[in-house]
Amino acid sequence: MSAPSFSLLIFAIFVFYPLSCSSQTGLLPVVINTWPFTNATAAAWNTLVNKKGSIYDALVDGCSVCEIERCDGSVGPGGSPDENGETTLDAMVMNGQTFDVGAVGCLRRIPTAIAVARAVMDYTEQTLLVGELATQFAVEMGFKEMNLSSDSSITMWKDWKARNCQPNYRTNVTPDPTKNCGPYKPKSVLESLQQTENRGNKNIGPRNHDTIGMVVIDELGNITAGTTTNGLNHKIPGRVGDSPIMGAGAYAMNGVGGAVATGDGDVMMRFLPSFLAVSQMAAGVPPGIITKLTIQNIAKYYPKFSGALIAVDNKGTYGAACYGFPVFHYSVINPVLKTVTIKSVECLV
Repeated sequence: MSAPSFSLLIFAIFVFYPLSCSSQTGLLPVVINTWPFTNATAAAWNTLVNKKGSIYDALVDGCSVCEIERCDGSVGPGGSPDENGETTLDAMVMNGQTFDVGAVGCLRRIPTAIAVARAVMDYTEQTLLVGELATQFAVEMGFKEMNLSSDSSITMWKDWKARNCQPNYRTNVTPDPTKNCGPYKPKSVLESLQQTENRGNKNIGPRNHDTIGMVVIDELGNITAGTTTNGLNHKIPGRVGDSPIMGAGAYAMNGVGGAVATGDGDVMMRFLPSFLAVSQMAAGVPPGIITKLTIQNIAKYYPKFSGALIAVDNKGTYGAACYGFPVFHYSVINPVLKTVTIKSVECLV
């Protein structure tokens, strides 16, 4: 007998297990984000509720706090150097009503990536700008350039070089990337056939690769979702992760809900977990169930990956699931909770 399809698994779990311990019910408005980045949650809530700002103001203000505080060293400037020692940033903002998106990838020398992403959404008809030309756009929009490296990131890069550039993300190249730094070149056909390298354990997790992903829903049910990150330690220069990819790092749909992901982005973007979560919530699957099923589906194909997914529906019910960590913490506030609250969910094994 063949294995049951993903859709059949959703149906079965939805029918026989209508409640999930990883789901919580709340009211609107709501702000929810990955990891216990509570200052970011509080800043977004303050803008939305106290200052009567828009959901986009709230999202940008909240995520900007993490960029300024350099949450876990994985958001904003000063962390996650690439192979050349440079820090670059990825970010996105999505409008759940119009499906407009603004995103930047491999943004250089601009510390406020989430604000630049919003500028792409507000002032262009484009979706994603990358690299040096994204920086050029930011400067045109009035953003200031600065060196994104820090003493910490430079030390991290030098230590990595001293360890023969371990770990790294090269494969099927010579010299052997598991033992040597580059420059690299492709292996010969014969060498490629003899390849035994695999993705392996790169220690992807908090303080190595992380993202703040946030969903904001106002009392009228308008939804936005977004992300900002400095990506993966020692990434190949030019690498763009899942965070600025709509449907991967984040997704929002008015009348349905929003979702954000964090973790091993190179794997997770192949499954568009945020889009999948929102599209299945549209079909009536609760947030706590679809997050679990989505994470399980990724782990089925990549059992060594680490990641987490948060989803919240248009009524304020939220859920989360994770894999590869012992436990995943996230932050949320709504009128029931009244204060920013750290929630946790045990990860799937």
